[in-house]
Formats: sequence, C-alpha cells, structure tokens
Amino acid sequence: MADIRKSLLQLIFSGAYLLRWNDKLRPVELLETDKQAHKMLLACVLWHENSRHMSEEERVNLASEIIEGGLFDYFYRLIITDIKPPIFYRIKENPEQHRQLTEHVLDSLQPALSPLGSFWQRMCHWHHNADEDSLSRRILTAAHLYASQWEFNLIKPLNSPFDDEMDDIGQSFVDRLDSFRDLKGLEQMRQPGTALLRLANLCGQLRFQIRWTQAPRIPATSVLGHMFIVASFAYFFSLSVNACRARANNNFFCGLFHDLPEVLTRDIISPVKRSIADLPKIIKEYEEKELERRIFAPLRQQGFTSLVERISYYLGLNVQSEFQECVCRNGKIEKVPDFDVLQRECNYDDLDPKDGRLIKDCDNLAAFLEAHSSIRNGVSSPHLLEARVRLLTFLRQSPLTCLKLDALLADFD
Repeated sequence: MADIRKSLLQLIFSGAYLLRWNDKLRPVELLETDKQAHKMLLACVLWHENSRHMSEEERVNLASEIIEGGLFDYFYRLIITDIKPPIFYRIKENPEQHRQLTEHVLDSLQPALSPLGSFWQRMCHWHHNADEDSLSRRILTAAHLYASQWEFNLIKPLNSPFDDEMDDIGQSFVDRLDSFRDLKGLEQMRQPGTALLRLANLCGQLRFQIRWTQAPRIPATSVLGHMFIVASFAYFFSLSVNACRARANNNFFCGLFHDLPEVLTRDIISPVKRSIADLPKIIKEYEEKELERRIFAPLRQQGFTSLVERISYYLGLNVQSEFQECVCRNGKIEKVPDFDVLQRECNYDDLDPKDGRLIKDCDNLAAFLEAHSSIRNGVSSPHLLEARVRLLTFLRQSPLTCLKLDALLADFD
C-alpha cells in the first residue's frame, strides 16, 4: 500500500517551476507539468488506438505500464532538468555513464518515493532494465516527441532568424517521429485536417490558459499543468486505497481529462460560478455542446467512435459529472452511490470502475497546493488567502477518511 506524504505531493508539484526551452526565446513560459500533461493525453489516445485488438486484461496491463512509465520518466526528468537533450542522449549511448546518472537520480528521489513501496521498486526496475522496444515505451517516446515538437513549433518562428540550432532540432523531431509511424493513430495526429490533430492541438492549447487569473501567483500554473497534477495525485491515492488496476488507470486518465472542456469555455473561478444559481448548469450545457461540435463529432466521422466513448467515460458525460463514481457493467455505464460502495463492491477490473469523490478531493488538493505554494513564495492576495482556507475546509470535511487528508494537510501548516 502506498504511503502518501507531503514530500510526494511537493515533488509532483515541483514541475510547475521547471521552465522548458529556457535557452530559447519563448512566446509564453513553457513548463514541465504542461508538457507532461500533453504527453500523457497523447499517450492515452495512442494506448486506446493500439490496444483495440487486445483482451481487456492486456489493455489494462498496457495502460498501467504507460501511466507508471510516464510517472517514472517525469520524476527522472525532475532531477536531470538542467541537462540539454543532446547531452543526455550522448550519456545514454555510454552504458556506464548512464548507469551512474541513473543511480544519482534514484538516490535523489528515494526519500520522497520509497514510501510508495512497490511503486518505487517498479520505478527502479524501469530505469535499470530499459526495454526500448516494448509497446508502452514506444508509445511514451512517441507522445514525448510529439509534445516536444508541438512546443518547438511555437518557438521556432521567434528563434529561426538568429539561432542556427533550429533547423537541426526541427529535423531531429521529424526523423525520430518517422520511426514510430507503425503506431496506430500517430500519423493521423501529424496530418493536417484530421480529428486527431485537432484533439492534440486543443489539448496543447490548454497550456495558454493560466488558472486563477484574478490572483497573480508564483508559480502561475496553467489548466494543462493542473490536469497532470490532479491525475498524478489521483493515481497515487488510488494505490493508497488498493484500487484495482483498471480503477487506478481510469482515475489517472479522468484527472488528466477532467478540465478538457475548459479549452472551450476558459477557466472560470469558483466564486464566479457560484455567483449565479444557474451558471454551473449553463456552463455544463455549453461545454457538452461544444465538445460534441468541435471534438467528438469530427472524431466519430473519421472512425474514432470508441475513443469518443472512452473520453466521455473519463469526463463523466454518461453520469452527469466527472466526479461521480461509476462502473461499466455488461457494456452499460452505471452510477455507484458513493466511494464506500465502489470500494466494497466494485473494485474489480472487469467492472472498469472509476472514482468520483476521490478525484474531486485530488482536484481540491492540487488547487490548495497552488494557493499555498504562492503564499509561501511571497505572492499573496485576499483572494488566495480566502481560497486556501476554503480548500482546507473542503478537504478536511471529506468523508474519505481512508485518504488521511487531515494528517497530510497538518504538515502544510
């Protein structure tokens, strides 16, 4: 069973401070959490498309490998952030140098990650026994390259007039992505006018939407980065309650997709949503209409109906909320009354269970860290102080005592 501690939450959140392409001229700040969210959203799509022919058990296993592999690589990245990619690739070509670097990374991560028990052991194995040809690693590498190329295309016009690295970097992305053309769905993501390209672009655009726009913060997290933090929290809390693999996977992907509609509506802060009685309902109806028009209908028209169904499941469209516990029984999606019933009666892979309140608590916990971190960094406001108190109250009133949020939050006082 995973032991969730303050150090783990802070480690996950620390990617919000890490600047990408920080030796290049950038039109916006490009942050590590944003890139990781984009990468894992794309990896989810590639997982779905490349596992259609598999049994349900094989699909669940592959999803688990992709999610954990993505987290393993993210934590590794947090330690080696100052090493430029060309240098890192040179190090990887030398087995002894790569082993020494990996030992340094794992030693640095051990205090925060070893309390996770078997997750930590799997992470050590992942980095000590790299099978670059496994399907999970190939999907992760392709998603990583695509998300990095997406960022590169943002900065290229600003840097090309004077930076002689631009052409070589651009060509390296093309060449490396070409080696993954056999992955189903990847070529459609690269072709103009396709529904998968539109989905990839809309996901990427969420990095432009800064949260808490009425309250300046350090770090200024985006909607995209927030989604990755919520997904990571949801996965580790799933492990802490011994969730079955399908449930843990679904909780990660639900956290990852839960704010996708905000690319269509913008991030609207809670006080504004509560200011008019019917506003949440109006927003929800508009989101679903725009999701159908701009994302789901084009996907269906191009043969991706099952992908639409999967994303709809993560977004809770069949049960009116992404924060509603549910299962898929005999092909039919059903609401589950609450966490306790899900935990006691539905914690089985073949029911494809998904949490609700647990993910809502992770959403609030991520928002709490955003407010708390900024206040600790010396950038505060009445709005942030009020939000911190409100979020603490919500979290401490959570009925999910098994998450031990009270003790966890006490470490932040």
